[in-house]
Amino acid sequence: MMESAIGVLCVFIAFYLARFAFKQFFDHNPERYERFLPYVGFRLVLPVAAQALVMLSRSAWVHLLHERAMVLHLLSAMLFWLTLIRLCCAVVRQALPKGRFERHTEHFLATVLWLGFVSWAIGFDMVVIEWLESMSFSVGKSRLNMLTILNGLLWVSIIVVVALWASRLIESRLMNLKHLDPSLRIVFAKLTRTGLLIAAVLIALPVVGIDLTVLSVFGGAVGIGLGFGLQKIASNFVSGFIILLDHSIRIGDRLMVENRVGYVTKMTSRYVVLKGADGTEALIPNDSLMSNTVVNQSYSDKSMWTSLPVSVAYGTDLDKALELLKQAANHPRVQQDPAPRGFVTLFADSSINLELGFWVADPENGFMGLKSDLNMAIWRLFQQHGIQMPFPQREIRILNDKPQE
Repeated sequence: MMESAIGVLCVFIAFYLARFAFKQFFDHNPERYERFLPYVGFRLVLPVAAQALVMLSRSAWVHLLHERAMVLHLLSAMLFWLTLIRLCCAVVRQALPKGRFERHTEHFLATVLWLGFVSWAIGFDMVVIEWLESMSFSVGKSRLNMLTILNGLLWVSIIVVVALWASRLIESRLMNLKHLDPSLRIVFAKLTRTGLLIAAVLIALPVVGIDLTVLSVFGGAVGIGLGFGLQKIASNFVSGFIILLDHSIRIGDRLMVENRVGYVTKMTSRYVVLKGADGTEALIPNDSLMSNTVVNQSYSDKSMWTSLPVSVAYGTDLDKALELLKQAANHPRVQQDPAPRGFVTLFADSSINLELGFWVADPENGFMGLKSDLNMAIWRLFQQHGIQMPFPQREIRILNDKPQE
């Protein structure tokens, strides 16, 4: 009973140490929680501190009472296993993309590891191992059992997850190199991930007992698959690297693809994400961007020219109206060099059509609000100076040619 109380006290002290560490490092700087080393450090404070306190308590118990502290020994083993589980889950969390799959994988891994610890603690692990070894079958000239298969899958999973974690870590470092072009950062990140995954496969195959010479057969099969069923995927993959290397499209560019206008928010090896002004996102395959005409409205300069139609009545002083249009374009988002300008575009049936042309410095913020502000400014200036905006009118004359009696 005393051992259990000491163990609970050690865990409570470690818990408060973990809360103190969280308040000190993450309360005022939450983005640290998303980094690998701070996150791992925080997750390991509780088990490591608790285990240190438990080991000190067990040593004092044995030294003073000359008895074996079995409860403290078991608690120390549990805390060591908790440290290992949290470390593995942190690597998985960093390696996999954020979302439901990452959370489910983390929970599944923690559950499996805890079941392994419980089976070891009650001595059930040897029974499970013998049962897996008994489930054997032949594949050609080789004799396999479930233990060998699970062991191979475990090592392959560990090596691939470590490779994904390393690639994510390198990718985050590359993305913070502001002196490199964004497209080059994406290229280096994707090359790093591809290279690490290939290296992981080459390392994992010999570990599980597969000869690397089988890759020649596998490579031939993959080549045939790329030539027939996977040619589109291969084309998108190669096209993605070409687009990134020639800098024809960059993140933040405003594109027009098949009458759809939007901004590039993400570039992957298969597609480009084009986000429209209405919030919808289109996934454009890289192959389409290479083979079709793409209008890059911000290739050399993100500024855009647009116009605003205005109608005035016949009899209006056009010079004055054009001057007022230029005054109305005095807006923070409208560039003054080149300066906005008014144009007479058409002498229509019931109006003279004018147009205010101007350059917008930040088209990524949209045009609806800007045009509304300019229309209101034009309306106020025209009202102040007595310039009328016409509306369609019809004059009907009835002629009576019948002679009067």
